[in-house]
Amino acid sequence: MDVTRVFIHGLESSSRGTKGVFFRDRYPDMIIEDFGGPLEARMKQLDGLLAGLRDLCLVGSSFGGLMAAIYACENEPRVRKVVLLAPALHVPDFRRFLGRRVTVPVSLYHGKNDDVVPPDAVRAIAGQVFENLDYHLVDDDHSLHVTFPLMDWKTLLQGPGGGPCRGEGA
Repeated sequence: MDVTRVFIHGLESSSRGTKGVFFRDRYPDMIIEDFGGPLEARMKQLDGLLAGLRDLCLVGSSFGGLMAAIYACENEPRVRKVVLLAPALHVPDFRRFLGRRVTVPVSLYHGKNDDVVPPDAVRAIAGQVFENLDYHLVDDDHSLHVTFPLMDWKTLLQGPGGGPCRGEGA
């Protein structure tokens, strides 16, 4: 079954940032929108954008990782996979999910030299929430500028079980 891929950028970024351009060039069917304002407004926009869609593969970077994680926690039956890039899970807005056991497969990449989002705190929090967590601490910084382009995106953006994603092969 095909999945619908979605990229959610970070707080100070946009759909035209490095990661957004990377995904748009390789996966033209990927949903890549601009988000602004406080978390509540961004989540409302994301909810509207994804209304009625299922089999979602969410990729979130930093604050966008927080958004993707919240969305997966609140809409677990609609999400097939999540890829988190240095997600801001340490903020108070995510605490309400501590103790919840979300079974969606989550791949999390975090730079050990991240000076924006603390890797140790995020790993502990993610481990408490996501049952199916694949955690990678890499030799990089917050933006994952070295790691990001080298990641196996074809595999990461497949649905669980290797099912194709919408726009595969683009």
